[in-house]
Amino acid sequence: MKKLLLTMTAVAGLALASNAQEFGFDKGNFIVEGNLGFNTQDNKNAEIKTTNFNFNPQVGYFVTDKIAVGIFAKVGTSNEDNYGEGVDIQEKASTFDIGAFGRYYFLELGSRFKTYAEVAAGYESENGETVTAGSSVKDPKISGFGANAGIGAQFFLTDKIAVNYKFANVIGFNSSKVDVDGAKATTGFNVNLNSFENFFNSGQFGLTFKF
Repeated sequence: MKKLLLTMTAVAGLALASNAQEFGFDKGNFIVEGNLGFNTQDNKNAEIKTTNFNFNPQVGYFVTDKIAVGIFAKVGTSNEDNYGEGVDIQEKASTFDIGAFGRYYFLELGSRFKTYAEVAAGYESENGETVTAGSSVKDPKISGFGANAGIGAQFFLTDKIAVNYKFANVIGFNSSKVDVDGAKATTGFNVNLNSFENFFNSGQFGLTFKF
């Protein structure tokens, strides 16, 4: 009987400790995040194979319990291989972005689930080349500026680690120019409300580490 009471007391203590554990952020916390994306598609009808990869790390600091600011980077590669023309033609591109972001946590659903709005702006660059039968020709460099706003959500697995999901950008603006004499800038503005209907197709999963 004594052993049973001790066991029940220990289980109750663990349950209370688990329930008392707080999930979230405090002023002075740091976060390190990373979103990774990869896809490949081989269209045998068009005889074109495409491969894309991107990695988006970022570091943030909480200036209040609900507001974080930080810096981000994004690297990506893409390859389109047209193997149906008798001569293999590949269009390759690599991208690099760097900038700053601000984030506001506005809704909590339970103790572990947090949602936020985020704005970001930064420098963008792209280098490309066309490879025909093993012979490479460099494409002109493209550089520019971009800004966007979107929302995301986090689910805490522990008090230090959360699964992060970033929806597609709801609002975005960009301006870019090809690095050749006489080139003019190309600008674009978009509002993507469809991200709420197809968010699993348009967003990215990642991990958040709190320090």
